[in-house]
Amino acid sequence: QVQLVESGGGLVQAGGSLRLSCAASRSRFSSNTMGWYRQAPGKQRELVSTITTGGTTNYADSVKGRFTISRDNAKNTVYLQMNGLKPEDTAVYYCNYIGTTLSTRYEYWGQGTQVTVSS
Repeated sequence: QVQLVESGGGLVQAGGSLRLSCAASRSRFSSNTMGWYRQAPGKQRELVSTITTGGTTNYADSVKGRFTISRDNAKNTVYLQMNGLKPEDTAVYYCNYIGTTLSTRYEYWGQGTQVTVSS
């Protein structure tokens, strides 16, 4: 069982920056993938960025070059540094945690944090 605690959302003007944090508590998986997804009104949830315990990252094309994901394995915390924010980045951002055994996938979600970018 994993609990995810998110922070860092808010309102910012276009071109500004925000830093999201998500701490995973009581993790039973030493090897896992953590990341961020987002969902804008009327749209499906989409992947923003993920990072594995080993440091392998991936980004959605829409945020590549502007967002940077990182993690502190000792704290089981993932960060998303968002620079050059655009109005289209406005969405609820959800922290995601995936742990996998030989045959079972375990997935957990945070409550979500609102990011609003104004012009």
